[in-house]
Amino acid sequence: MISKLDLYKVFCMVGKSGSFSKTAKDLYMTQPAVSQAIMQLEKELDTRLFNRTPKGVSLTNEGSHLFEYVNSAINLIDAGEEKILEFKNLTAGELKIGVGDTISRYFLLPYLEAFHNKYPNIKFKIENGTTLEICSLLKSGEVDITICNFPIDDPTLELRPCIDIHDTFVCGEKYKNIVSKPLSLHELVKLPLIFLEPKSNSRQYVEDYILSRGIKMSPEFELGSHDLLLEFAKINLGIACVTKEFSQDYLNKGLLYEVQLIEEIPKRNIGVCFLKSVPLSPSSTKFVEIIEKRLA
Repeated sequence: MISKLDLYKVFCMVGKSGSFSKTAKDLYMTQPAVSQAIMQLEKELDTRLFNRTPKGVSLTNEGSHLFEYVNSAINLIDAGEEKILEFKNLTAGELKIGVGDTISRYFLLPYLEAFHNKYPNIKFKIENGTTLEICSLLKSGEVDITICNFPIDDPTLELRPCIDIHDTFVCGEKYKNIVSKPLSLHELVKLPLIFLEPKSNSRQYVEDYILSRGIKMSPEFELGSHDLLLEFAKINLGIACVTKEFSQDYLNKGLLYEVQLIEEIPKRNIGVCFLKSVPLSPSSTKFVEIIEKRLA
């Protein structure tokens, strides 16, 4: 059975051409099928839409009014289909990424550049926040993917680990002699500690590990960014817990010194995260592919 939308498409073609036979040829239909479609539409609307003459057909007054609306609607549908094709071919669209400031600076930027060079018409929308915050944005549909600190314990999310990272402690010149030999966790927590704020996934991971050894800690400073951790440690305000891979510039220049621990904190990951229940958009799929290909 022909659908209502197909009936309107036939109506629109006949209205433009003024001919059942030409419409039949353009739509690869028989002329009786076109005539039957118009009759069905007229019956459903209880209105005559065309004047039939030996030379062809012409729109009635009612048909002319209907044609204006139908023609506009068909054009909008065609435009929408073209836009979907653009999205699939990555010639238009938007990629929404949730990510923390530190991961943006030290991990994400090269992949954004590579993707933009390959697909320059895709717009980026970057939402910053903690792992917990950006995962909430992911679940609410406000971002397509997140790039964040693992581990994450959430069965609704697909996790794709990308790189290993290591949590370590660093200090400035003032504490260089104190940490000249490996420290135990008990010795470490007696020093003035500088940590990220409690809601940070990185902070929780390290704190949970220390607590699992039966040791409680009480930081002197709780900060909102990784860069501030490095700067506070550099001016000798305490021992900062940082991501080693994101602190190499300070360590290589001798601005900070790494504190050696007798018992090292287990490594963890940074990775891509998205909803299991929602298929990735074409732009998200390509972006994840670029990351995984470069890392491989």
